Amino acid sequence: MKIALVRPNIGRLEHNLFVDEARMEPLELAVLAGLTPDDHEVVLFDDRVEEIAYDEPVDFVAVTIQTFTARRAYEICAEYRRRGVPVVAGGTHVALCPEEALCHADSIVTGDAEPVWAEVLADAQQARLKPRYESTVGVPHPDAFPNRTIYRGRKYLPITLLQFGRGCGNRCDYCATSAVSRGSFYSREIDRVIQEIELQDRRYLFFVDDNIINDVAAAKELFRELAGLKVRWVSQASISMTADLELMDLMTNSGCLGHVIGFESLDPRSLESVGKSINYSGARNRYATEIEVLRDYGLQTWAAFTLGYDFDTAQSIKETFDFALQNKFAFAAYNILMPYPGTPLYNRLASEGRLLFDQTWWLHKDYRFNHAAFVPRRMTPDVLTEIGFWCRSHYNSPMSILRRVFDLKTNMRSFLKLGIYALYAPLFRRETFKKQGMRLGLDE
Repeated sequence: MKIALVRPNIGRLEHNLFVDEARMEPLELAVLAGLTPDDHEVVLFDDRVEEIAYDEPVDFVAVTIQTFTARRAYEICAEYRRRGVPVVAGGTHVALCPEEALCHADSIVTGDAEPVWAEVLADAQQARLKPRYESTVGVPHPDAFPNRTIYRGRKYLPITLLQFGRGCGNRCDYCATSAVSRGSFYSREIDRVIQEIELQDRRYLFFVDDNIINDVAAAKELFRELAGLKVRWVSQASISMTADLELMDLMTNSGCLGHVIGFESLDPRSLESVGKSINYSGARNRYATEIEVLRDYGLQTWAAFTLGYDFDTAQSIKETFDFALQNKFAFAAYNILMPYPGTPLYNRLASEGRLLFDQTWWLHKDYRFNHAAFVPRRMTPDVLTEIGFWCRSHYNSPMSILRRVFDLKTNMRSFLKLGIYALYAPLFRRETFKKQGMRLGLDE
């Protein structure tokens, strides 16, 4: 069989197509390619960088769907099905909205694809795909390595994506990952991770784990093994790591450059309202101790904040912006709180009548990227949208970028870290303005 693996785009700009400059390799599709026997042919279509070649003959299509790409993904499914090509859909959004996805695909996979992919291939080859393949969440690809040859000819950021653990032990009520993994975390055998690193030729790595230190003992063992590989890597991690100095020593000695860290809010009441208990102690002192540890170890931090909690006001959000600027975080994300379907947050807002766009905001023709999809308690949706963009645009302004570079402990600690900052800060500035207000999907 000839199998097309498809990564949908978010959508389009108001007057032209959107090309994602910050695009990374679609790891999940390389995993599927790695699980596929050699007697099948696999082709990748990445909607973020190229037009999908619908006229290229294929026997079936697998589409990975996240909530923000759902509208575009369903357009792609419809075009293939119109041509008589069967479509299998999977991904986080499919796990959260299986009945919706079934309306747009011939078959869906809920949970991890790895345990059922061989069955899907066998059924597709015999033209008897089941409507559903129900899987579990578990250890990432324990029996195969990603096939990264499918990336050839496409310009992705020069960093290899890989995964150590899947799921998250926290139960934050806004988090789609927690809704799917149900508070569980599964890590790979460390020797498999090391083998995978040795099989690819890059020294710069991004572990896509939602929290790479979820299992601290396993993380320490991983870092010990990474230390001998001379790699440089980044990931996502919780601020709680700063309380364990042995962990910090092992992490930095293994080549860690920094992390995306979910600070989320400076207000403990907001954190408590969504169950982000891991941040409580840090928020009470505005993360002063934790940030000092990060700086002492020279880690470049991408600080992630969420805007629109019930205790948030326009003024408190601007104070969050000031806090990030004063601490000269290398990068910062100001994400509007999103009610992802299937999460406790979504259910609560729905019960309170506070969801906008007929509740299925991800499919609504009037929803725009980075806009509020619910009614906040202490401001209007438009004000929340506007102040979120204000934070992003001002943090990524030329003056802010210049001001933040002068941090001897982080951004100017080495030529490598200065180079990373100089490369990515302008890129994120461009993406800030390009993505704001873009339409989900391409069709009107």
